[in-house]
Parts: sequence; structure tokens; C-alpha cells
Amino acid sequence: MTATHEVTNQVPLPYGHDTAADPALLAALHRAGAGWAEPELHELGRLAGSEQAAEWGRLANENPPVLRTHDRFGHRIDEVEFHPSWHELMRTAVGHGLHAAPWRDDRPGAHAARAAKFLVWGQVEAGHTCPVSMTYAAVAALRAAPALAAEFEPLLTSTTYDFGLRAPQGKRGLIAGMSMTEKQGGSDVRTNTTAAAPRPDGSYRLTGHKWFTSAPMSDLFLTLARAPGGLSCFLLPRVLPDGTRNRIHLQRLKDKLGNKSNASAEIEYDDAVGWLVGEEGRGVPTIIEMVNMTRLDCTTGAASGMRLGATRAVHHALHRRAFGRALVDQPLMRNVLADLVVESEAATTVAMRLAQATDAALAGDTGEALVRRLGLAVAKYWVCKRGPAHAAEALECLGGNGYVEESGMPRLYREAPLVSIWEGSGNVAALDALRAMARRPETVEALLGELDAAAGADRRLDAAVAGLRKELAGPEDPEFGARRLVESMALAFQGSLLVRYGDRAVADAFCASRLGGDHGAAFGTLPAGVDVGAIIDRARPVPA
Repeated sequence: MTATHEVTNQVPLPYGHDTAADPALLAALHRAGAGWAEPELHELGRLAGSEQAAEWGRLANENPPVLRTHDRFGHRIDEVEFHPSWHELMRTAVGHGLHAAPWRDDRPGAHAARAAKFLVWGQVEAGHTCPVSMTYAAVAALRAAPALAAEFEPLLTSTTYDFGLRAPQGKRGLIAGMSMTEKQGGSDVRTNTTAAAPRPDGSYRLTGHKWFTSAPMSDLFLTLARAPGGLSCFLLPRVLPDGTRNRIHLQRLKDKLGNKSNASAEIEYDDAVGWLVGEEGRGVPTIIEMVNMTRLDCTTGAASGMRLGATRAVHHALHRRAFGRALVDQPLMRNVLADLVVESEAATTVAMRLAQATDAALAGDTGEALVRRLGLAVAKYWVCKRGPAHAAEALECLGGNGYVEESGMPRLYREAPLVSIWEGSGNVAALDALRAMARRPETVEALLGELDAAAGADRRLDAAVAGLRKELAGPEDPEFGARRLVESMALAFQGSLLVRYGDRAVADAFCASRLGGDHGAAFGTLPAGVDVGAIIDRARPVPA
């Protein structure tokens, strides 16, 4: 072989690492009282960092689901075929309880443990986390109908992945989906026109068209439709108890920017059978319990993507040489890498704090419930909004190699905008924060109390909190300035957590750049004096 074909200065494959060896995540896990989950988290992290898991993710995305509306005889079947790698991903996620295990686990920090696993395993492949997340969230809403919850919750929380269209009552485990939006309304679900007609047996018959239904091959769906008493929430199975297919017809699968492994469908209910969840006319308050849980997963999913981007960038820089030395030793690259790690750890820390608040709120802690209510809207807006820019910068750290599909970075980049759109885009999340503050002013005091716990620890944080209080005192046009206000709240929230609990170098860099204003508009503009070496070391991949 001639010398021109000798391969040098190429970075080794980023496999054989423990994805759970994340100091910010592990510290948050223990703060939430869920240290008991660390051994399983590392087990999952070693699998997530393996070449086998990466191959599952690649194949699931390069072989996206295919819709089969009819069989060869012309019978309507409405089935979606998935690549075997999709099922391996799902089997792992369900087997480790990422879908709904906390609902049947009374150990302290069960929801925080589940969030940590979701963050670790989501780095393998984000598409399959959609049905995983919706199954987790469905249980919260389904409890508004005790009889239905008693019937289906044991199967929704089962750690057995049992794919296939069969009557739910005969399966060993179930997956749930959600179907709310329609063509004419999108996020404005109160404009839904799907009709639900009551029947003497207590069921309803639904007729209408849903513009987005995630994971249409799920066993059960929560959906909104208009009953005689107003917009209501219903549970629809894909297969009825007698084994016949419910009249849920898949019209087409959406051709999405990313999230290719996961099927998202446009469907029609043609006199489909459903059962009421909650009261007639209370559909939005009922299903909002599901939405809040999925918003937590949006935040956690964004943090998962940031951690993947940061560690991949650091891995590349450790092994790639340019201009006579390793990239990781180049001053400007060190600034970029450290900035990516700071953003990643801020996202992870706030996501895990909200998972901790979820545990406490479900246990009856009213103060934590208030922090969760406003904090979740604020974090959902800001953390998810930061994801695409973070992914783009991480990709650029790999140069041209990062722009090539083989690196996996283009998939991360295409996936990043989704969580900012899913369950309410940026404007919806920001306006939800305003709604929380207006309807429950005590949420503002609860969040400010969280910020005050760090008072005196950092002058830049103190100044930011003082400025936030002025913003909260009386904005002239709250809705027009909602994004600016919610951004300020999110940054103060993240800063307070990092100052109290985070690594000292990370907290200092965050406060100097995000709160102190010593930062440019792009990543890689941290001020002088930041301990970039200590920060970068926190994202070095740890061998499994």
C-alpha cells in the first residue's frame, strides 16, 4: 500500500465508554435521594456507550418505519413496520423502567432515578424515547379514571416490552401514546373538532382527524374530543377487548426533519371506541397532567443531547491534532469545549432538580409542587431552546467530519429542535410561565425562594436575581416580553443550582458568562480566568 493511503490523525470511534460517568448527573442523583439507582445507571451507561447500542441507533434511523394501511387482500390493517433495532432500543428502555417504572416504585427519588436513566440512554437514540416518555406521562393522566387505571396501570408499568397489535388485556406490557392536535388548531387544542358521542354501555364513539399522533403503534392513546359536556379526554385502545381493530385509521406517516426512527402519524377516528378519562368538559386539565410529565422529559432530553454533543466534541479534540498539537490544547478550542460543557451541566442540573421536585410534589410537598409548576415551564422554554445552537457548535468541533452522517452528529443536530417544539413550542412554554405566575402568584415566591437559597454566594448571581425581581415587579407588556423574562428566570435558576451544588469552575464560568454578561453571542466566548481545563475534564469519556 502506498504512503498516500496510510490513515493517520483520525479519531478513534467514541465507543467503550460509560455514559453514566457524568459527575453533574451523579451528584444530582444523590441529592435527589436516589443513590440506590447508581449501579443500574452505570450498567445502562456502559451499554449506552457501546458500539452495539450505537449500531442499533444507526440502523433504526437509516431504516425508518413503514406504514402498511392494507393487507394484500384489501383489508384495512393500519400497521407500522419497524426495523429490529428499534425493538432492541425499546426493549432496553422498557426493561430498565424508563417508561413508567417510578409509578410502582415507592423508593425515594424514583422519578429522579428514572430521569437520570432517561438522560443516559437517550444519548444512544432519541426517537424511541418518544413512546417511552408518553407511556411515563400517560399514567399521571389515567389516574383521573380509577377504574381504567386499575385495569391498565399494571401493564403500563410492566418492564416487559410486548410489541404487536393484540387486545391490551392479553399482553404482558403496554405502551401509550397521545393524540391532541388537529389541522386547524395545533397548540390551540380548544379548537378541536373531533366529536365523541356517548353510548349506553358507558363508552363513546369518536369521529375526527388528528394532525399529529406520536407513536401510532402504541397500545393505548389519550386523546381530546368534544363530548356533549365539552372538550374531554378519552382513552382509546388500538385493539378492542374482543380482538377486533379499533377504527383508528392511519392516513400517512409524517416526513420529519429528524426523529426518523419514530413514527408520527396523521390519523382518523372513524366511529372509534373510547372511554372517558376524568369529567366531561375537563379534557385539557386532565390531559395536562400528561403534558407536564412529557415537558419534564423534553428538558431532560435536551440535556441528554447536550451531554452527548459535549462529550463527542471533547473526545474528538483529545485525539485530533492540528498545527502541531492536540486540538484540546489549542486555547480557542478549549474555550469552545468548556463553554459547551458549562451549558450541558447547567441543563443537566436543572432537569434533575425538576425531577427531584416531581418526586416531592407527588409525595405531597406543596412547596416543591410550586417550584415544579413554574420551574418546569421556565426550564422547558430555555433548556430546549439552547439545544440546537449547542448541537451545531458541537458538530463544528469535528469540522468536516462532523458534517458527515457517519459521525452521528448530523442526527443529533436534526433531533435538537424537536423538544423545543414538542409539548408546546417556545412561545407556548413562555406563555405558560406567565399563566402560572398570574393564576398562582405563590409559584413566583417559591421559585424566588429557591434562588434566595444561594444568596451571598456569588455577586453576579445576586445581581441577576435583583434584576429579575425588578423585571417581575411590573413589565409593561408581559406577553410581548415573555421570552426575555423567562430567559432571565431560567438563567437565575440554573445559576443558583450551580452555585449551590455544581463544580466550582463550572459555576464560576456560568455566572461570569451567562449572568455577569462577560460572554459573546456564540459558544467559545468565555472570559479570561475561567478554569477551562477543569471544566473540560468533566466531559472526558470514561472507559467502561
